[in-house]
Amino acid sequence: MNSRQLEKLGVPSECIRDAIQGIQRVVSAGEARSKEVKVTIRAILAAPEEYLSDAYFADFARSLIRERAFVRPEPVAYTTWGEAGIDVASHVQMRQACSVPVATAGALMPDAHVGYGLPIGGVLACDNAVIPYAVGVDIACRMKLSVLDIDPETLESRFPIYCQALEKGTRFGVGAEHERPQSHPVMDRDWSITRITRERRDRAWKQLGTSGSGNHFVEFGTLSLSEPVAELALDPGRYVAIMSHSGSRGAGAAVCSTYSAIAQSRLPQRYQDLGRLAWLDLSSEAGQEYWAAMNLMGEYAAANHEIIHKLVSKLLGASIITGVENHHNFAWKESHQGKKWIVHRKGATPAGMGELGVIPGSMASPAFVVRGKGNPRSLCSASHGAGRRMSRKAARDAFNFKSVKRELEKQGVHILSAGADEVPGVYKDIHDVMREQSDLVEVLARFDPRIVKMCDDGSLAED
Repeated sequence: MNSRQLEKLGVPSECIRDAIQGIQRVVSAGEARSKEVKVTIRAILAAPEEYLSDAYFADFARSLIRERAFVRPEPVAYTTWGEAGIDVASHVQMRQACSVPVATAGALMPDAHVGYGLPIGGVLACDNAVIPYAVGVDIACRMKLSVLDIDPETLESRFPIYCQALEKGTRFGVGAEHERPQSHPVMDRDWSITRITRERRDRAWKQLGTSGSGNHFVEFGTLSLSEPVAELALDPGRYVAIMSHSGSRGAGAAVCSTYSAIAQSRLPQRYQDLGRLAWLDLSSEAGQEYWAAMNLMGEYAAANHEIIHKLVSKLLGASIITGVENHHNFAWKESHQGKKWIVHRKGATPAGMGELGVIPGSMASPAFVVRGKGNPRSLCSASHGAGRRMSRKAARDAFNFKSVKRELEKQGVHILSAGADEVPGVYKDIHDVMREQSDLVEVLARFDPRIVKMCDDGSLAED
């Protein structure tokens, strides 16, 4: 009998292997024919406890009893920040994520909205397991802010040069590349750690120093400090700064899809509804491979930002004097509640005690340089931005980009390129989001966008 025939008899998928092994023992011993085996299987299904000492089917009987006694564990609890601004669908996703059997704790940030698997703004801790889609497609997507040694007044007096620096120093969109591949030590790392990173190395090199689509951006603006920030060696005042948001490009997406597919293929039948929340045991070969590839993608994403900032500042004729960066869409090995867990932050950023980061708003609202407060209830996390309040399709239906662009110019914000799905109205109010997480981070400085460049081809992004 094969698996399909056993399923028709009512054998649970988790018990089929033991049933087949029992059948093989019977056949090898010459004890029964096919018709008699079918009768025996039906009898075991009716009363498995009577076959616990059977020479051939004891394992099948035990697995059948275990399967029937199985009760799916209750989801672990999670704490929410900014409840009033979070829709029901995001909570549905978060509750499902917390029902993953390896989950140990969770949190939902005030920028939360629906994503794939884990919602954007979701934080999920797991026991010795990693969930590729709880990290996300754009592995190690990050924020980087660099302060320049140039007078803020030049944003007006040298406006065309600023625009030219962004236009020539950046590349946006799916498949975007530089004419000449950029150089960075990350390309000297061992990309053969997995098959997918080895195969994607050449393409990743061509895309080095470029940005993706969706909500990824590079912009100039002014950074304002009312108090000195010792970690950045900055005194109170106004500074010109570059801020960027992007991640690991096509290579990161390939790593996610490859290892999420492996994880989903290994999902126990009783957990098939979890779909993209499929996990990999970190002790397994696939789990170790994914972890190594994920960390390489983290270094690659950081290199992308470093090159972008270097190219743009050089074209402007300025030097970088200090900066801050942090990433999201990643998993970290951390200690919480006296235990070592794998903490996934999908569209959420680390906010450990004293840890610096950047939390952006939109193309027309400020970003904030923050210092983490290490709140254990959020697993030392905070939001990664303002968060969407409207889908991309709804945004394109609701807004006329040219009209919005004209209004923003009146406010002193010049948009070089973007799409209607990224206008300010599609985002939550960043000031509300920051108020909701005042127990998670302390605001140190404010960045106000002045010249913004994004992808304008309508490509989608997850967060």
